Amino acid sequence: MSELQLEGAKQALFNEAVRHQIDVWVAKYPTGQAQSAVIPALHILQDAHDGWLSKAVMNALAVYLDMPSISVYEVATFYSMYELSPVGKNKISVCTNISCQLCGSEDIVAHLKQRLGVAFGETTDDGLVTLKEVECLGACCGAPMLQLNRDYHENLTIEKIDTLLDGLS
Repeated sequence: MSELQLEGAKQALFNEAVRHQIDVWVAKYPTGQAQSAVIPALHILQDAHDGWLSKAVMNALAVYLDMPSISVYEVATFYSMYELSPVGKNKISVCTNISCQLCGSEDIVAHLKQRLGVAFGETTDDGLVTLKEVECLGACCGAPMLQLNRDYHENLTIEKIDTLLDGLS
């Protein structure tokens, strides 16, 4: 894709509000270090694009932050908080690391899969929920735990899971 095509993609994918939010983050770093804002910029763009990051969005961000596209891809693929394909309206990320396993995450996972009718990496037929396995969310003291959209839920039980699922819309 030529520089002109990328510039056009950037304009189409970044409305004024999105550019302003990214610029606030860029301003926090020294001049010439705009790439330091890549993590918050990816969050902003993911929120603005139905919860996921297309290759076109990531390419446009690379141009906007004056960094190689591969560097944006590296960040987006390293962290489990970024989605590279469409997801449901709500995303449930379940920790399956050792602390959560020792505290019963296997039962939580089995119940979620049964109740939602999906496996990890899948979205319910109605598009309401995507179920995702994550290695660690850094809340071992509250194991087992999951992240529903951006909120952590700890010390999970089947009853807590059912209450969470019943409250989704």
